[in-house]
Amino acid sequence: MSSPLTFQPVLDRIAAEIEQTPGRGRPADYIPALAACDPRRFGMAVAELDGTVYGVGDWRQPFSTQSITKVFTLALDLAHEADELWEHVGREPSGNPFNSLVQLEYENGIPRNPFINAGALVVTDRLHTQTGDAAGTLLDFLRAESGNELLSINEDVAASESAHGDRNAALAHFMAAYGNIGNPVPVLLDEYFRQCSVEASCADLALATGFLARHGIRADGSRLLTMSQAKEVNAVMLTCGTYDAAGEFAYRVGLPGKSGVGGGVIAVVPGRCTLCVWSPGLDGHGNSVAGVAALDRFTTITGLSVF
Repeated sequence: MSSPLTFQPVLDRIAAEIEQTPGRGRPADYIPALAACDPRRFGMAVAELDGTVYGVGDWRQPFSTQSITKVFTLALDLAHEADELWEHVGREPSGNPFNSLVQLEYENGIPRNPFINAGALVVTDRLHTQTGDAAGTLLDFLRAESGNELLSINEDVAASESAHGDRNAALAHFMAAYGNIGNPVPVLLDEYFRQCSVEASCADLALATGFLARHGIRADGSRLLTMSQAKEVNAVMLTCGTYDAAGEFAYRVGLPGKSGVGGGVIAVVPGRCTLCVWSPGLDGHGNSVAGVAALDRFTTITGLSVF
């Protein structure tokens, strides 16, 4: 890629190609507040290291971030307690659906990685212990890094998730039985559902992810993570960030990424830029059909990947 200024034509080209794509998947129908989303909506943003942002389509439309927030809570907890976290959650792909209970019993209540629901519950639990307000700490961080003080939690979505959150409750209670949850389960679930219900746009999330492309440096120049910790987060994103389709995502896209069932996907080009794409139609693994296709096209057109 000859110059960062060519990002805009690349995005325009990708949007035109995506517009011609017939199948876009289906929105997450098990969360009623998300089920009504139009699967043909599409937005994409690229943020450079200095905060310059390029976008196309619905790139400034807020959407439900869902599991994308797991990246930020992971980073925030690592900043507080460093490697102690890894005594409570693993770093291996699960090979099972993101809300599976199966492996927990075999592995004594230690989730495989921070991005399946069980692992994210552990991370949120530990961040809440460290800060006293896991969801608020996350929201403050996203506002600061994106420069958007209007970012907020959609309480209707949080309530919807809580009303349909029996499996997450089961995961939390099961891990609590193994001593791997420190806060009361109802408190943890409230923090977790509110965390997943943050609304942000592609522009917001591309900017907020920038610290991972800057090797741990926040937008204001302060350091959140060591270079090694930033590498760790990127590595776990690459191997575990798109549920049990992470191998396919690495094969097609070749970047650390994290998806959410709201239809968003973030991705990192270390040392160069960060991306976010949103389209609510999901595949069977819970990943945005158009989002993954757009990131595939981006790395193919630009040659930017970690490989």
